[in-house]
Amino acid sequence: MGIRYNEEKRLFQLDTEHTTYIIGLTEEGYTGHVYYGKRLQGMGSGYPLRTDEEPYTPSVRKGAKCSFLDKFPMEYPTGGIGDYRESCLDIRNETGSIGSELFYHSHEIRKGKEKLDGLPASFGTEEEVETLKLICEDPVLHIKAVLAYSVFETRDIITRSVQLINEGSELLRLEKVYSACLDMDNEDFEMLSLRGSWARERQIERGRIRFGKQRMSSLRGESSHQEHPFIALATPETTQETGNVYAMHFVYSGNFIAQAELSQHDQVRMTMGIHEGDFCWQLKPGDVFQAPEVVMTFSDQGLGKMTRTFHDFYRNHLIRSPYLYKKRPILINNWEATYFNFDTEKLLSIAREAKKDGIEMLVMDDGWFGKRNSDTCSLGDWTVNEEKLPGGIPELVRQVNEIGLAFGIWFEPEMISPDSDLYRAHPDWAIQIPGREGTLSRSQYVLDLSREEVREYAYESVARILRSAPIAYVKWDMNRQLSDMGSSCLPADRQGELFHRYMLGVYELQERLVTEFPDLLLENCSGGGARFDPGMLYYSPQIWCSDDTDAIERLRIQEGTALLYPLSTIGAHVSDCPNHTVGRTTPFATRGHVALAGTFGYELDITKISEEDRKQIPGQVELCHKYQNLIQTGDYYRIASWTMEKPYDCWEVAAKDGSEAMVTYVQVLSTANGHSRRIRLKGLADTAIYRLEDTEERYTGEELMLLGFPVKELWGDYQSRLFHFVKEAE
Repeated sequence: MGIRYNEEKRLFQLDTEHTTYIIGLTEEGYTGHVYYGKRLQGMGSGYPLRTDEEPYTPSVRKGAKCSFLDKFPMEYPTGGIGDYRESCLDIRNETGSIGSELFYHSHEIRKGKEKLDGLPASFGTEEEVETLKLICEDPVLHIKAVLAYSVFETRDIITRSVQLINEGSELLRLEKVYSACLDMDNEDFEMLSLRGSWARERQIERGRIRFGKQRMSSLRGESSHQEHPFIALATPETTQETGNVYAMHFVYSGNFIAQAELSQHDQVRMTMGIHEGDFCWQLKPGDVFQAPEVVMTFSDQGLGKMTRTFHDFYRNHLIRSPYLYKKRPILINNWEATYFNFDTEKLLSIAREAKKDGIEMLVMDDGWFGKRNSDTCSLGDWTVNEEKLPGGIPELVRQVNEIGLAFGIWFEPEMISPDSDLYRAHPDWAIQIPGREGTLSRSQYVLDLSREEVREYAYESVARILRSAPIAYVKWDMNRQLSDMGSSCLPADRQGELFHRYMLGVYELQERLVTEFPDLLLENCSGGGARFDPGMLYYSPQIWCSDDTDAIERLRIQEGTALLYPLSTIGAHVSDCPNHTVGRTTPFATRGHVALAGTFGYELDITKISEEDRKQIPGQVELCHKYQNLIQTGDYYRIASWTMEKPYDCWEVAAKDGSEAMVTYVQVLSTANGHSRRIRLKGLADTAIYRLEDTEERYTGEELMLLGFPVKELWGDYQSRLFHFVKEAE
């Protein structure tokens, strides 16, 4: 039983296999956070709430309520009443005042987990998950807050979300609605986050938290290249294997805040939710607002356990695609091969050569529609350019299929070019501030997906093409952030709803797409990795990781991504050199080894690469087939991260039953007068014998994990090796 309520102690205890989470109630009905950490064997106690200390609870000491609120470890804090730390809920009433206060009213404990209306969210059967609903009320505003906690007992995951219901008679304005809060005593925590920019997404950032607020956030209308909807607090000296880690991850793809605040009393408040900037939601009497979901986990075995917990959870309880464990096609995309300069014959020439080397799918990227010969026009005009593609999509797909390849296609359905027939007919369909010149990015505006007729047009633009031919794959791109936030269909006092309504519109479109085309392999993309988040993962089993395909740059990008996401979700391709983003030249073999830690494909003109590189493709294709199941199902271990002091990178994927392990080693920089490096493996059986494939070398699992496997210094920079250890029959 994952959830228990002790009426005498007024405690809710949420247990997973290795963790415990405790919520306590005061006599007045305040909900407080008691404990989150390693699993307790018995029922916990409420003394960590410190209600028997100064300033006591308001019912005990009536004149010190403000001091009480400023110290009490709130489970879901509200603003405007005396808790001066970050609030999770700010409500403005009809008089213009902000202030709300929630008190426990009742609770429900039930098997299973409900869907969140209009939002991506985790799922599980009644045997896999149990849900606590804490129902709280504000007796003045007559608003009900349903705090939902879903306990995935065998996964060491607790998810949280909040639903608000206006049960009163006045119009309320929600100016902030976060989804989760965690109040704890400080343990000299360090904050772990992911930051970056275009072409260098999800770089791991770590530092000791200071007094005040430290946040990761986005106001770009997307989870963004720059910051990521994730935060973790780790105890000092936490490593991959040791230390305590408290982590939150947001199942949302728009504006967000992930924040840690260290208070005057050495308490830490960790919060996560929709960014309150430019957010204001009208809640009329009877209306309901559903906040997105937060995924929480605690690890007492360092970052590695946190990583594998997230991986297993997302594979089993968030990704719905039939491609989750299904064989993914090895594709070749024409973008870096041709950019906009292609026609049917060029695409077919790539397809013919790709087929010879075992590649299985051709993906046609940007430039096939309207007058799209550059990125300055035609977005929104989703009609085939028959000057490039005579006979249209059906004829091209037929010819590609005859060669023996499946066919995939690129769309950017959320965008509109000023130079397009669509914009000339419907300029009001673009998000814009009336009277102000719009801010262009990549020569495009953003369609107002809060409008039903715009969503219908965007959806039919994609669906019409997919219905016309056997198209197996779609790359859904979104190449710019949101700005100039104004919608002609929303009244002036509801413009603050546009960011969130836009995101709900995107989710509606993708839900329709995967429902009408259930066998479609959908890959989300946003100028690279600007919308690589759990919200998108609910619709697509893989997401394009970054527009930077350089193998060395990808080491850090993919390490940060794999901190949270299974390798099978990471879009990774072998591209040509000098690399189109950074100009670096790396060995073709290294490019292949790095791309294997992802979905694997090619982004180059196979008709023009060197014969030496070309000859390696069949072998890389064979490796992908060989290891794809292991990559999709195995446990990921980070062995080493390259720095100037440690000029190499190394990771491992081990089968859950310990039967095999694949180790990838990349020597970023060669060193003079060096010796072999000992790589200590993980996840093996201690006494089992493992043979290094293609050799007669044998080791016990204990030797590989404790003594390590020696990797000799390689000749030259950017060299790599792949090692496969197989457990021998006993």
